[in-house]
Amino acid sequence: MGSDFASIAEASGYIASGLVFLTFCMKTMIALRVIAIGSNIAFIAYGLIADLTPIYLLHTVLLPLNIMRLWQSQSLIREVRDAATGDLSLNWLLPFMKKERRRAGELLFAKGEISDKMYVVSDGVVTVEEIGLDLGEGQVFGEISLFSRDARRTASIRCKTDVTLMAISREKVLELYYQNPKFGFYLVQLITERLIENAAKAPAAQEAAEMRATETAAE
Repeated sequence: MGSDFASIAEASGYIASGLVFLTFCMKTMIALRVIAIGSNIAFIAYGLIADLTPIYLLHTVLLPLNIMRLWQSQSLIREVRDAATGDLSLNWLLPFMKKERRRAGELLFAKGEISDKMYVVSDGVVTVEEIGLDLGEGQVFGEISLFSRDARRTASIRCKTDVTLMAISREKVLELYYQNPKFGFYLVQLITERLIENAAKAPAAQEAAEMRATETAAE
């Protein structure tokens, strides 16, 4: 009976050690946590059978920690999946933003300037001057330049009417981007859509600019 007991303890130890080795072979966090949980259970059994209290206590503490980390990783994956497929709202972002009021005709920022804020139109209309695109209530702008290498504005924005804007600083945007996967995916989708939209409008904008240049030369 004693030899059987010792054999079970030895087998538990080998299984636990093998699972620890496997954790170093895992390429994804979910798989790593699953194997780690398995090794914790095996070490707890080994510690109990072999009467090795330090090993038993250590893995009794590590087991709930690994279970919690696994749950957090799975929750993060669900959030990212929801963010990638869902219709996202920026209402939760408003507490981090400051209200600004600007007059009709005022140049909010010019192409080439250093970017320091992202904006959401709360009321009124602004215009992207280079392509003649109007942006109204609920629309976001100024986000592309926040992530460009030189952090310079890619277009000029002028207030078409009196406007109320909600502004958030570049530092806070970057902080939220790294902390919140939904916000990160929202920005990726927003920037992608903006680039596609701008590319579609570019030929028309170029034609309009050439016509204005021709009319000016004729005068």
